[in-house]
Amino acid sequence: MRIFMTGANGQLGRELVACFGADEHHELVATDVDTVEITDRDAVLGAICGTRPDVVVHPAAWTAVDDCEGDPDRAFAVNVIGTRHIAEAARRVGALVFYVSTDYVFDGTKDSPYREWDDPAPRSVYGRSKLAGERELDPGSTVVRTSWVCGYHGANMVKTILRLSGEHDTLSFVDDQRGHPTFADDLAGMIKRLVTERRPGLFHVTNQGAVSWYEFARAVLESSGQDPNRVRPVTTADLQPPRPAPRPANSVLDNAALRSSGVPLLPDFREPLARLVSRLQAGDGT
Repeated sequence: MRIFMTGANGQLGRELVACFGADEHHELVATDVDTVEITDRDAVLGAICGTRPDVVVHPAAWTAVDDCEGDPDRAFAVNVIGTRHIAEAARRVGALVFYVSTDYVFDGTKDSPYREWDDPAPRSVYGRSKLAGERELDPGSTVVRTSWVCGYHGANMVKTILRLSGEHDTLSFVDDQRGHPTFADDLAGMIKRLVTERRPGLFHVTNQGAVSWYEFARAVLESSGQDPNRVRPVTTADLQPPRPAPRPANSVLDNAALRSSGVPLLPDFREPLARLVSRLQAGDGT
């Protein structure tokens, strides 16, 4: 297949480039904001109609949750109108679209994991913009919702926790927000599988193992050979300064569609966490 991809320089995008680039059966056209600005309709139409891909993989988004809260126009321009342009161009060449979305489409009040068929109710600008992006897609497209993404490239919580552990004797993380940590290389592998098998529909894709941020920080320290008891729990209400964007208290995504389709789920997060920490300790991620 010929695959057109947005967001190739991002945390997930770089893992997707590695996944698809290593497979001689696929031709990858990898783009980012420096080559194709997705808010520019003419640029998107020209790039996709010019390359005529079979599939468009679209992880590009403005994911700075708190910044989105302060600039909703930009959030909707990138996450919604940009996706509208992608969908229009894909429609013109008959390409399937694979769109990466988020746990933030839910309000986090459910007392059990969210399934693909639960009604979204986003509370933040970021969540509303990503849900609106989902709704720009044509029937037959694929939506991959994920959560708490970490990886070797770019900024993420594993790197933040390791950095803070070198600067402070004790660390404080919230224990009233729960989710599934997801590792970018595992996520990229699953997206590649869905693309290769051309599976349409909505899928929740995460690593397994629901934890709070407090529990996750303890796991990161433990994986790096440090004392996890250095981490202390706090509530979201105690965070100083308060975060502009509301976070879902429950971000746990049930991978029900994968399971019901007979697709093996990604492993428990502790497995890729150990792999990532070892890689980070061997050399700085970028």
